[in-house]
Formats: sequence, structure tokens, C-alpha cells
Amino acid sequence: MEPQSQKNKQQKKNFLKTNLDFLSSVNLKEKIVFTKNLQIMIRTGLSLSAAMKTLAVQTNNKYFQKILFDIQINIEKGNSFGDSLKKYPKVFNEIFISMIESGELSGNLEEVLDYLQTQMKKNHELISKVKGAMIYPTIVLIAMFGIGTAMMIFVIPKLISIFDEFKADLPAPTKILIATSNFLTHNGLLSFITLVVLIVAINFFHRTEIGKKIFHGFYLKAPILGPITRKINLARFSRTLSSLIKTDIPIIQSFGITSKTLGNVYYKKALAESVKEIEKGVTISQSISKYPKLFTPMVLQMLTVGEESGEVDEVLMEIADFYEEEIDQIMKNLPQIIEPVLILVLGFGVGAMAVAIIMPLYSLTESI
Repeated sequence: MEPQSQKNKQQKKNFLKTNLDFLSSVNLKEKIVFTKNLQIMIRTGLSLSAAMKTLAVQTNNKYFQKILFDIQINIEKGNSFGDSLKKYPKVFNEIFISMIESGELSGNLEEVLDYLQTQMKKNHELISKVKGAMIYPTIVLIAMFGIGTAMMIFVIPKLISIFDEFKADLPAPTKILIATSNFLTHNGLLSFITLVVLIVAINFFHRTEIGKKIFHGFYLKAPILGPITRKINLARFSRTLSSLIKTDIPIIQSFGITSKTLGNVYYKKALAESVKEIEKGVTISQSISKYPKLFTPMVLQMLTVGEESGEVDEVLMEIADFYEEEIDQIMKNLPQIIEPVLILVLGFGVGAMAVAIIMPLYSLTESI
């Protein structure tokens, strides 16, 4: 009985450990610091195994620490750095592993780590700018929704009592407003649950193949969102492909890896189909020229020049820098761009509510 009890305890411990690992994560900022520090240590002549041990001791993330110690042990056993990283695909993505493997084969691991940390840093900055720009409109929309709901629950019911007292004949807008107010007042919990379920359902649908096609297509066509989406995907495409080419990874493999790093499903599809054309001997610029709505004339022209001069990686880096600067400028101006739209939405909501309230009051005043 004792061995069986011990076995059950061990199984429970392993189950708990597995689930805790699932809940744990390593954020992009931690990976940037890790890559930069590793590059510095290798440059100063420290062995890869010793560098991994030092970085594992330094990190405050226990989950990441465990991974780094495991990688160190694998390296000491004679496994390559790239193979050791493959055990953790959720922490180190395909582009990270492919570039590390290329660096090991070419003997330029230090240089590859520099490319990696630069790319991840730029990616982190891009994500931070987008998130930062969306804070203001998100707060305004939440405030509008909260105030509107409060009006429906606390203010409108008091006005309804006045209308009931005079038994007034109410216009259609007022009836709709009262019906909405009554529903929210008497079904508050149901409304909240419905809202949560709706948000979860939309989020789930957004992740399906059909949902991605619908939402990602909308992102590309929307007036304000469209140009931003294109610039973000072009910047990420250019910088990722440039980094992969710089580390001597074959162009076909580079395209395949790059397609997985892009957020928009239409860009992913375009790159996946372009690979087939490149395999036939078609140039990069010619293969992506079939998608004028995704790749701008400037990108095509610069790539053509890069292919003719043999400096595709440098040209792609310049394209990435250009679009990242464009995104930076757009994100700085985004609150001013969105503000008129938010004012119009707010004005429409307040105006519709005011009309629904004032119309029967005006009728009551006339009857008196």
C-alpha cells in the first residue's frame, strides 16, 4: 500500500507541476533581456553553458529559470543550443530557433543574438505603441457605456413614472428607450451574463479560420484601421525577413518562418503562396506583386532595387525602419484622429436619448 500511496502522491505532484507550467509564461521583455545578456557574455568569451547558468541564476521568473537550467544541462550533455531550445516552443518560437541554429552552423552566434534582440526590441516597441494608443479610446468607450447604462437604470425609470402618471401617448423612440430601460432594470444579471457570453463568443469566433477571414478582412478595409494594419504587417514582414536573410537562412525557409510571425491571415496566405512562386525561380518582388492591396508599390520598387544590387536584407531593413517610423507617428496622432469619431458617436447617443425624452415632455406641456 505504501508504494501505491507514494506513486499517487507523485502523480498528483506531476499533474500540479504540469498545470503550473501551463499557467506560467515568459514575456517578450524577459526574452529581450536574456538575448542581450547572452550576446554580451558570449562576446566576452564566456562559454555557452556557463552563460546559461549565470542567466538562470539572475532571472526572477522561476519558470524561465527552470527552462534555462534545463537548457544548460542539455548543452553540457553535448546537445546543440538550437536542439535544446526546441523543447520549449511556447517560449522560443520558430524564428528564434532557426536563427540560433544558423548562428551555430556559421559560427556567428554572437552576431545572430544581436539581430534577434534588435528584432524583438523593435517588435516590443511596436506592440507597446499600439497598446498605448488604444488606451484613450478604450477608456472613453467604457465610460460612455457605463454612463449610458447608469442612465437607463437610475434616470429613465423616474421619467417613466411621470409618463405613466399622465398616461401620455408615447412616440416610438421613447417606447424603445423605456423598453430597454425596463429590461436592464429587471434583468440586470441576465444582461451582464449575456454581455460576457457575447464577448467570449466573439473572441472565440475571432480565432476560428472563418472568423479570422472576416475580422482580418475588416481590419484591412476599415478607414482608420486599414492603413495601420498594413503598415504593422509590412514592418514586421520586412524586419523578420531581413533578420533571417542576414543569418544565411534560405529564402524559401525564411518566407515560411516570416509568414508565421505575421498577425493578419491574408498576409500569411500571400507569403505562403509566394513561396511556391519563389521555388519556381521567381524573384521576391515578382512573387508578392500579385497582392497590390497588401504590398505597396514602394515595397515592390525597393525590393526590386535590392534584388538587382544583391542587398535585399539591407533594403528590407530600410523598409522596416520607414514603416516603424510611420506607425510611431500615427500612434502619436491616433487619439486626435479618433477623437472626432468618438465625439460623433457620443453626440449621436446623447442626442437620441434626449430626443426620446424631450418628445413626450413637449407633448405633455402642450396638453397642459
